[in-house]
Amino acid sequence: MTRKRKGPGRPEGRSTLPDEILDVAETMFADLGYAGTSLRQVAETVQANPALINYYYSNKENLFGAVFLRRGLKIAEERMQRLAELEEGGAYSVEQLVRAFLEPSERLRDTKQGRSFLRLHARLHMEPEEISYELRRRVYQESTLAYASAFERLLPDVPSATIYHKISLMIGSYLYAFSDTNRLQELSDPEEISAAREHLLTDTVNFVTAGMLAGHEPS
Repeated sequence: MTRKRKGPGRPEGRSTLPDEILDVAETMFADLGYAGTSLRQVAETVQANPALINYYYSNKENLFGAVFLRRGLKIAEERMQRLAELEEGGAYSVEQLVRAFLEPSERLRDTKQGRSFLRLHARLHMEPEEISYELRRRVYQESTLAYASAFERLLPDVPSATIYHKISLMIGSYLYAFSDTNRLQELSDPEEISAAREHLLTDTVNFVTAGMLAGHEPS
């Protein structure tokens, strides 16, 4: 005998509701954090019955995971594609490798929701470890290991531990820069900041590349 699912059935006439829920939750998690966001707040903002949040995502932890996986997996997939393209093309530089790693995330700055994800990602290290660590491993483990191996091939004289340390610095730098979680508005003229942001990707690539090469020139 087939068991019937308890709770509300799948809502009719609003097929975009799951994505609407993810969009609203993404912004709230980015602005308020995991602890500061409630399923009721999400439901009220999306104008849906709170029970529907449970219908689609069961609980807040699952909703947070769905929000992170939606864009995080695409970033990781694009990084792997770009790395494959570099390797298929033959020799490539540290700068090209850094750019391939950073571009998929930087492109998210083009949309409001993408910027929300970058803010959420930047504060992920402050969220409960039992949630954040597993999500980062699930999303980025494969691509991070692949890029580490690529950096090791380009910089064979650099110890593996140093490569991983510099990758962690790269990740911290781009999350801080791309998410706009900084004090630039307080430190510089708004017009100058706007002009500088047009070159944000190039400046970040140059900064990270210099760090990767510091003290170790490629052979």
